[in-house]
Amino acid sequence: MANMRHSATNERIYTGTRERQSIAPDRIEGGWTVISRLAGILARAFLVVLLIATPSVLLVNTTPDTTQIVVLVAILAAVFTMVEYNSTYPSLVEFRDAPPFNRIRFLSLFTTVFVLTVIARGKDAPTTITLFFNALGSRIGELIDFPYSPVRLVVLMMPSDVDDALIESVRTAAGLSYLVSILSLAIFVLILRGKGWPRQLGGFNVWINLPTFDPTAGGDVVDRLKRDGHVNLILGFLLPFIIPAFVKLAADMFNPVSLANDHTLIWTMTAWAFLPASLIMRGIAMMRVAQMIVDQRARAYAVSKFAGALPA
Repeated sequence: MANMRHSATNERIYTGTRERQSIAPDRIEGGWTVISRLAGILARAFLVVLLIATPSVLLVNTTPDTTQIVVLVAILAAVFTMVEYNSTYPSLVEFRDAPPFNRIRFLSLFTTVFVLTVIARGKDAPTTITLFFNALGSRIGELIDFPYSPVRLVVLMMPSDVDDALIESVRTAAGLSYLVSILSLAIFVLILRGKGWPRQLGGFNVWINLPTFDPTAGGDVVDRLKRDGHVNLILGFLLPFIIPAFVKLAADMFNPVSLANDHTLIWTMTAWAFLPASLIMRGIAMMRVAQMIVDQRARAYAVSKFAGALPA
């Protein structure tokens, strides 16, 4: 009897040790996953705040009222970013789990804002860096400013009574921002073609990566994805031409936006170049997703046919 009790005691101790050894690594891995996810969320929120605050921090002529507005917008953007990336199913951020789609867009946006801010800072505090970016932007603006180009339309939307210095600043900002948007598109296309974007081991989840697209709304999902992709491509191509024309027509009825203010110039030119490029990237991505669904259907049909589930 004593031997039986001793054996049972040893068995309980051994079993408990095995349970502790199997559970502890899982808890550690789960803890590291939570920490890594939280760090990523905080890093994204910080980068968004840095993007919004860059002009106010670097420009010399920033007013206190502008600083207060920037702080409010930065806080709201940071909260929105944390909520979107912390939730299981986002509400607006597309292709959240399909990098580097959003990373390319953010890098393009930040590069445009930073370069235009450095050029604007050179008006009040010129340095070697500001002079370099100003000369580079001026040269690029002149090269892209040819008849019927988007940069030429941006220059033509300016009132006729503005001075030549402001027109040169607008041309430089438009040329640089448009060049950055073109480069971001080229990088995305190269990644899509070269690395087969999106590469995911667990499959591509349409619900998470396209929260604003409802696959069950009606009709074939492939046709709807291709249709939306074509619409995004067309809008992305036409917007750089439509926006200056619309601003020119609206200037006759309303007070035109004054691009003499550095903050207005930076954000206006950034939005003018970034939004069309973002729409084109979205259109290309949606057509890529449609092609992935077509390929998956073809593989499933081939497997079913090979297994004899379908007639030959």
